[in-house]
Amino acid sequence: MKNFVEELRWRGMIHDVMPGTEEMLQKEMVTAYVGIDPTADSLHIGHLVSLMMLRHLQHCGHRPIVLVGGATGMIGDPSGKSQERNLLDEPTLRHNQECLKAQIAHFLDFDSEIPNRAIMANNYDWMKEFSFLNFIRDVGKHITVNYMMAKDSVKKRINGEGGEGMSFTEFTYQLVQGYDFLQLYRTHSCRLQMGGSDQWGNITTGTELIRRIAGGEAYALTCPLITKADGGKFGKTEQGNIWLDPERTSPYQFYQFWINVSDTDASKYIRIFTTRSKEEIETLEAEHAQAPHLRVLQKALAHDITCEVHSEADYNAAVEASEILFGKGTTETLHRLDEKTLLSVFDGVPRFDIAKEVLENGCNVLDLLAGFTSIFPSKGEARRTMKDGGVMINREKVTEDTMIHSTRLLNGRYLLAQRGKKNYYLIIAG
Repeated sequence: MKNFVEELRWRGMIHDVMPGTEEMLQKEMVTAYVGIDPTADSLHIGHLVSLMMLRHLQHCGHRPIVLVGGATGMIGDPSGKSQERNLLDEPTLRHNQECLKAQIAHFLDFDSEIPNRAIMANNYDWMKEFSFLNFIRDVGKHITVNYMMAKDSVKKRINGEGGEGMSFTEFTYQLVQGYDFLQLYRTHSCRLQMGGSDQWGNITTGTELIRRIAGGEAYALTCPLITKADGGKFGKTEQGNIWLDPERTSPYQFYQFWINVSDTDASKYIRIFTTRSKEEIETLEAEHAQAPHLRVLQKALAHDITCEVHSEADYNAAVEASEILFGKGTTETLHRLDEKTLLSVFDGVPRFDIAKEVLENGCNVLDLLAGFTSIFPSKGEARRTMKDGGVMINREKVTEDTMIHSTRLLNGRYLLAQRGKKNYYLIIAG
């Protein structure tokens, strides 16, 4: 059986591991779980570390469980946060669970007949019938307040670091998460919980409950919280999270995030977010070192993760769209872009609105560029630039006699004007 802990170790994906974990994983097929927060109907790239841990676990012959935190999502986890979360109702949680499973299925095998096929569970299913009295009697009496207060995540909030203390609801969070581990231990023989390093306290509460209530042994493994080399928060951009849902973050924007990471981050991320072997990665790194400007590492990373989350076709479309800005795209390339990708590629370029009727019977290009819009200050300047071949509409060179008709519109609404090599303008016909 492939050594799971060693696989994570060389990839830089281990922060803490409880003694005995590696030995257990080498002896037999082990069931392990990771909790996923269902407060949105899409995962973002911050969740990918957990998914990759589960993917490597399954590849190494073990059984992964994805636990959707339907009950805990109604409470909020204090770990590493200074604010309580919004609480969700059950229909919203169920909808979110179905959306998340569809995304997670890109990484894990839920459907085949292999003995270690993945399982998805929701802790709301066993917590919804639990009365408060039963919970404090059957679970709460086994863990002391002293034990709970000693956790770093609790101490920081109690001491008022970055917030206004901690509600009783959030204080009990580690007990609820600990009970999840006990429940999965009982129903699925789950003996390992994994998560980010900020989850260590919650996970070890679970191992303690299993020891005290069930007399069993369970283990904990955490990965480092992912950071960027410049100290910025991983996965955050000016537009917010990078989501896996193409409606929230287009495949083009998703691809752009990975292709633009720094060399240092690319070397780290390709270990964490792809399944490439150590030898493959070291070969890529050597190739990259010879010609960093070719961005070999970034291209390999962006290829693998974009194909994984979206598809090969989406990846190819994203590469094509990226090349437009470097002058490699054609009119056909532009016409293949969907509206969202087109607007993503040319986000930030100057925009001009015109009436669609202007183009219905054809509009002379000089009138369009120096009359209905102010792309050129005068027709004379536009004419001179055209004589040098410096003006394009939808990547086709135009002359002063060119007529622009509505049939040229991209997605029925847009014209891309280009003045010189790098000056782009979007004309929107409405």
